[in-house]
Amino acid sequence: MSTTNTSGRRKTAVARIYLTAGNGNIIVNGKDYKVYFPTLPLQYVATQSLLVAESLANFDIKVNVQGGGVKGQAEAVRLAIAKALVELNPEVKPALRAKGLVTRDDRMVERKKPGRRKARRRFQFSKR
Repeated sequence: MSTTNTSGRRKTAVARIYLTAGNGNIIVNGKDYKVYFPTLPLQYVATQSLLVAESLANFDIKVNVQGGGVKGQAEAVRLAIAKALVELNPEVKPALRAKGLVTRDDRMVERKKPGRRKARRRFQFSKR
């Protein structure tokens, strides 16, 4: 089997993955994914596509991820892995789609407007 590479995005995070046949090693930016994503919920999010497709120990994955925070990065990795699994085996797509793992979550931070403190928050008003 050759290498399959896909990308996933979430908020401002972009993950590029290289998926090969192997025994379940996941390397994120040169570190083991359990070191890069220190909490269990983030580790679960990053490997959720593999768990749903029941192929956690079948592939080695090398991930380059940048931008955003760790939550967005974990979700970007999840989408990239789901896209790679569908590319290799289209039969897993219905199971992944049922969990919502094939669709990119397109919610982004709303931009700051002029004359406001944040996107919608106004400056404090005082009558004095």
